[in-house]
Amino acid sequence: MFACLHAPGNLPLLEECARYFSPLIEVTSPDTIVFDIRGLRWIYGAPAQIASEIQRKVGVAANLALASNPDAAVHAARGIRGVTILPPGREAAILALLPPYLLGGSPEFARTLDLWGIRTFGEFADLPPLGVAARLGEEGTHMQQLARGTGSRQLRLHVDPLVFREEKELEDSLDLREPLLFLLSRMLSELCRRLRCHGRSTNEIRLRLKLERASDHTATLRLPVPMLDSKVLLKLLELELNDSPPQAPIEKIQLEMMPIEPRTTQHGLFLPSAPEPEKLEITLARIRGLVGAANVGAPELVNTHRPGAIRTGRLKTAKGAAVPLHPKLAIRRFRPPYPAQVWCTGGKPVRIFSSMGGGSIVACAGPWQTSGDWWTSEVWNHQEWDIEIQSMGVFRIYQDYLLGQWLIEGNYD
Repeated sequence: MFACLHAPGNLPLLEECARYFSPLIEVTSPDTIVFDIRGLRWIYGAPAQIASEIQRKVGVAANLALASNPDAAVHAARGIRGVTILPPGREAAILALLPPYLLGGSPEFARTLDLWGIRTFGEFADLPPLGVAARLGEEGTHMQQLARGTGSRQLRLHVDPLVFREEKELEDSLDLREPLLFLLSRMLSELCRRLRCHGRSTNEIRLRLKLERASDHTATLRLPVPMLDSKVLLKLLELELNDSPPQAPIEKIQLEMMPIEPRTTQHGLFLPSAPEPEKLEITLARIRGLVGAANVGAPELVNTHRPGAIRTGRLKTAKGAAVPLHPKLAIRRFRPPYPAQVWCTGGKPVRIFSSMGGGSIVACAGPWQTSGDWWTSEVWNHQEWDIEIQSMGVFRIYQDYLLGQWLIEGNYD
């Protein structure tokens, strides 16, 4: 089944209504939209109930037609006022009184029908098919099938660019936070509603404020997980504006959300409960406002061979990692490393002493030479050893050639 909505001058509303019921839509003309409604029977029931739901949702005066093929639905919606349902096999009878100009076609085709005295779909449909094919060719045969309501084709799908943006031009400049948050709340609610209609969430929000006699104020929120709660998003924007407020009165507000597939999660029965990502993000935003954004995040490796080089990166959602089949040895690094005194015999360390303690080295492996960043001020040059200290465990030590000192880098778990 296919549904067609026809209302001159209301294409955005027609498209929004069609998107609510189906992702498969075709913009046939600037005032006509046809969309696939197969499957809605299981939700709403018979075609009459489906038509009632569509008519209620569209919100404007529009012609609506339901048929088994797109062209029959389009012709009925364009030529018959109100709601029309074309049962299979009854298309020709219902379309019979429509004028032939609704078929479209070339000027030559229209002129020929006028010379023949054809004034309705029914009159054209009753002509002998062989005679129509001989005089009008392939175009005439196709048009006669449309007049009988038996045409069959696929929808020419309309690809939505999925741009979710709201703009608000202010009559008077705005310099108070509360009215700004009120406007942002309305814009966020509308954008979230549109995202929800398209089955999308957002993981990035871009805010641009045009200021009076000053450069634009911009803010970008990158969320760790897709969200669609307008209240949570408003709170995050509020915290962002508290941390970095605009420096002049506001003349225009532009808010854009980047669409993304919604988050789907499956909680395990035996996993410990964790805070909701939305609440956690608000808490982190408050912490960033107190200690600075550069001091909040998750450790991530730096693209270098320097041992233990990490930086504070953006927090990301953790996915369940596979448990290794065999246990692996891990090193627990000391930050900063502990200074030590090391005695060597034959080039190998045999005894060590530090503030952690010390003793005889019963086994060792190495050395490994590592160096780098010689072109910067953070150059390093180390000789590393793995050692086992009697009654203490296994450690990694290294000799820093630049400092001329031994250091304990960490111990192995």
